[in-house]
Amino acid sequence: MRTIGWKLSVIGLLSGLLLACGGKTTVESDLGIKGAPDWVNEGTNILNDKGGRLVHGVGSAPQMGDQSLQVSTADDRARAEVARVLSSYMNVVSKDYIASVQGATGSGATEQSVSRDISNITKLNLAGARIIGHWRDKKVGTVYALAELDMKQVQETVNKVEDMNKGFKEFFQAKGDNIFDGMPKGGK
Repeated sequence: MRTIGWKLSVIGLLSGLLLACGGKTTVESDLGIKGAPDWVNEGTNILNDKGGRLVHGVGSAPQMGDQSLQVSTADDRARAEVARVLSSYMNVVSKDYIASVQGATGSGATEQSVSRDISNITKLNLAGARIIGHWRDKKVGTVYALAELDMKQVQETVNKVEDMNKGFKEFFQAKGDNIFDGMPKGGK
């Protein structure tokens, strides 16, 4: 019961924080779909620019006969891309933290605790990730959606979770930005 309550509180915090995302970021194009916005051509990406440390997830949906369903499918796929990148990032942070703690103490108990916390965070529903753009390819009818997540909001959410390893929270606060900056660009 305690785990469910913890998950619901984190989901609520993340959803509220994700709705507050703002800003527009310019992304360079590399796919070359003529007439498409740069973000469509670039795809899912990790950005660190004047807009902040951002995860952009791009999703698409082919023609479906129902425009509302098509747009909703593209939105869900864009959010899933954000979740995939966030999951990879959190796994890197947790491995770095565990390595630092084990090096200092030689204990495996921290690994189990942090792994459980990270697993809960990365499985959260990112439905609150903000959709900041849509584009329809008029030639083939595919709809593209762009979801954005500001890592500052992820930090705030982790800091507000009460039932989480204190050492991991401190590590995340101190090293999270540097680890994000070292992630491969392109979100892949």
